[in-house]
Amino acid sequence: MRILIAILLGAALACSAGLAVAAAPSAPPEPSGPVALGWPLEPPEVLRPFDEPGSAFGPGHRGVDLAGRPGQPVLASADGVVAHAGWLVDRGVVSVEHAAGLRTSYEPLAPTVSPGDRVTRGQVIGHLEAGHPGCAAPACLHWGAREGDRYRDPLELVAGSRVRLLPW
Repeated sequence: MRILIAILLGAALACSAGLAVAAAPSAPPEPSGPVALGWPLEPPEVLRPFDEPGSAFGPGHRGVDLAGRPGQPVLASADGVVAHAGWLVDRGVVSVEHAAGLRTSYEPLAPTVSPGDRVTRGQVIGHLEAGHPGCAAPACLHWGAREGDRYRDPLELVAGSRVRLLPW
């Protein structure tokens, strides 16, 4: 009986490992130095800045909110591979893995991409939806960036621009 259980457990583990490998998205691009981001909405208008949390679960704003309009195209900030595209809790979210371990996220939007898709900077990845909490515009895009476990201010990573926010 123990042999039968061991065989069944081994077969189950082998099957689940095979499914995990088959379902894994394509690898992100090879690291080639720091990733320079482009704007996910045009024209960019920052309504709420990044506020780095003091600890992993501490208060803060782990991204920036950009003003937009419902249905506006949301663009990939850099080349990468879609890690997630779909509903997360109560809104549409897209996350993209980039070179050098950077991941960007965009919400709320109706995704036009799927997990595993390769995207290029400026490619439409979805369309902005209304309903972001606290948004003073017709719609707001929450745009986040993370390297490993550390949240980054996406504005510091935007290529060719120096952003100054006032009066914050």
